[in-house]
Amino acid sequence: MQGARAWRCRGLLLTRAAPGLAASRRGSSSRDKDRSVTVSSSVPMPAGGKGSRTNCSQPTPQKVPNRLISEKSPYLLQHAYNPVDWYPWGQEAFDKARKEDKPIFLSVGYSTCHWCHMMEEESFQNEEIGRLLNEDFVSVKVDREERPDVDKVYMTFVQATSNGGGWPMSVWLTPNLQPFVGGTYFPPEDGLTRVGFRTVLMRIREQWNQNKSTLLENSQRVTAALLARSEISMGDRQLPPSAATMNSRCFQQLDEGYDEEYGGFAEAPKFPTPVILSFLFSYWLSHRLTQDGSRAQQMALHTLKMMANGGIRDHVGQGFHRYSTDRQWHVPHFEKMLYDQAQLTVAYSQAFQISGDEFYSEVAKGILQYVARNLSHRSGGFYSAEDADSPPERGMRPKEGAFYVWTVKEVQQLLPEPVLGATEPLTSGQLLMKHYGLTEAGSISPSQDPKGELQGQNVLTVRYSLELTAARFGLEVEAVRTLLNSGLEKLFQARKHRPKPHLDSKMLAAWNGLMVSGFAVTGAVLGQERLISYAISGAKFLKRHMFDVASGRLMRTCYAGSGGTVEHSNPPCWGFLEDYAFVVRGLLDLYEASQESAWLEWALRLQDTQDRLFWDSRGGGYFCSEAELGAGLPLRLKDDQDGAEPSANSTSAHNLLRLHGFTGHKDWMDKCVCLLTAFSERMRRVPVALPEMVRALSAHQQTLKQIVICGDPQAKDTKALLQCVHSIYIPNKVLILADGDPSSFLSRQLPFLSTLRRLEDQATAYVCENQACSMPITEPCELRKLLHQ
Repeated sequence: MQGARAWRCRGLLLTRAAPGLAASRRGSSSRDKDRSVTVSSSVPMPAGGKGSRTNCSQPTPQKVPNRLISEKSPYLLQHAYNPVDWYPWGQEAFDKARKEDKPIFLSVGYSTCHWCHMMEEESFQNEEIGRLLNEDFVSVKVDREERPDVDKVYMTFVQATSNGGGWPMSVWLTPNLQPFVGGTYFPPEDGLTRVGFRTVLMRIREQWNQNKSTLLENSQRVTAALLARSEISMGDRQLPPSAATMNSRCFQQLDEGYDEEYGGFAEAPKFPTPVILSFLFSYWLSHRLTQDGSRAQQMALHTLKMMANGGIRDHVGQGFHRYSTDRQWHVPHFEKMLYDQAQLTVAYSQAFQISGDEFYSEVAKGILQYVARNLSHRSGGFYSAEDADSPPERGMRPKEGAFYVWTVKEVQQLLPEPVLGATEPLTSGQLLMKHYGLTEAGSISPSQDPKGELQGQNVLTVRYSLELTAARFGLEVEAVRTLLNSGLEKLFQARKHRPKPHLDSKMLAAWNGLMVSGFAVTGAVLGQERLISYAISGAKFLKRHMFDVASGRLMRTCYAGSGGTVEHSNPPCWGFLEDYAFVVRGLLDLYEASQESAWLEWALRLQDTQDRLFWDSRGGGYFCSEAELGAGLPLRLKDDQDGAEPSANSTSAHNLLRLHGFTGHKDWMDKCVCLLTAFSERMRRVPVALPEMVRALSAHQQTLKQIVICGDPQAKDTKALLQCVHSIYIPNKVLILADGDPSSFLSRQLPFLSTLRRLEDQATAYVCENQACSMPITEPCELRKLLHQ
């Protein structure tokens, strides 16, 4: 929330191109740095901006739109009525800058970004600042979720030449697109400690007019240094590093930063980081007889439980907010991102597989309930995000968290019913407020709300176990559970009448791929066909609306149109590496959940296209963008960090291993080895920055299990064996259904499948490793024993 971030984020980040670069990048991703960050600068920098908050999605009457009105991106459309002469990223803007010899002002953000809203209202709606930008700069606006390549290149510059990064990102470029000054959020006017945006513009204008040659020389030097430092290549290395060593070092680094009391891996702010939890579960599996293995399991399960009990989880409407502003997971930054929901539902499903505790499966089902209700297009696709900000009442300026917080008075009025059988006079509202920590003064501290916008407001956080709450009032546990669930449902119904946060109805192939995985994995683990059907609908949406049959390429984006239609930009925005990697992963998970081989066949075709468009045949690994799509950008990068989302190269390493297991194609195993070798130095230097790739390295150096079920897909005994496999946490495996048809897709890929037979016409399982298979198994309990070995 805005107050919560003030102590940490309300600074200005201003960086200048210089011959030397700052210290190496940190292990956390720039997305995890939030939207505006603590800054360093050689100039005095002021305290925050002025101006009242208006609903930035609504144009002011009588204003003339700029050219962004023709765009599809919700973020760009939010700026379509600014007095700034915005251009979308493209040749028209670059040609204008070269023709008029003006620097480019590049502003990058996304539609649910709180500090992007602030800068738009304070600066980009300001007529005088608009005139400065229009007269002396060519202003370009980019939705980072549409163009992650542009965002990545210039965020690399901002991070490398400063002490952080975030959004909104503000970068000044030469007409040849080389950066020379960078920053994040700027207040409009100077103050005691920070310089304002107006002053920054005037100083850059002055330097451009008086010292242009020096600026250009420094920019070229910095770009060359960034290019050299960002290179990821196999070099002279022939093999990747030892998985045992990388595993141990990654675990030790996580162990050192672990919060024993509240879980998680930082003081504050705290992020969910599903890639870390996934690593810890894998580490536990391969070290489960050791003290470190038990420790890894405890760290992951405790973190997931504390998150689920905290305010970072929406206890009324389900789903998780972006991050917690405090150590206790109590007061969140309220935006909800699709990629968080997708990854967290898998993490909670895995926690259920490992622990058997239905607490975790209930959380996973709640996340998917939220996505199905709030983030789903009727054609099967999934929307990107919901904003943190909304008006407390219609016609008021938006405030962060307004949709989600509660006063004691509101809860008392909604839940006045007496609770029968309690040891003292008690209403349903009082019971709920006790359990979730609501107070008259509010549960949000002044340090988290310096503007006083949320005085007396509460974020629901589980304070006691059901058993303790029941004992406190002399009630049965199940009675308390029923009363609390009934109370939350009444709050949910009441909340429907509040103004809703802005929905970013853009649909991204990458995040849809992650969400297909979320529904497929959770549906398979819990044995719920209904959840798998959502995954199938999501995959069908991707194939129908985000796949070009003629070229075999994915599209990056599509948009919700009027009347439930789906719209595309013209020309289309083609997919990036992460789109292919996450969609392929989703399709592999969907095949294992549904056993419909068409999804596996499409995954193979998409992997071929990914290899053709992004593979670095000289250095190994995948570039983030196509060579042609990124033409003109000063860098072509390979993502080297697992952050809020796994890096596309880490995901691709896992995909290649699984595809090899499904097909036996040696080329994909060779590519996996080359990829892991290319990232060797990065893993050795900071393994905790690539926990998902360290997991892939371990999977490569262990033995992948091919679990084959021979049987009729519709038969009960086949389904029982399949469900047995799904109920066990086995990350390093492929699950194959052999239906006895020698002409089937998988039989053609793996000829040995035709040698496996059903025992006495019963569904039969085989566990194959290193080209050798186990004895046939027909009983799920025997299969479970074998898989647990």
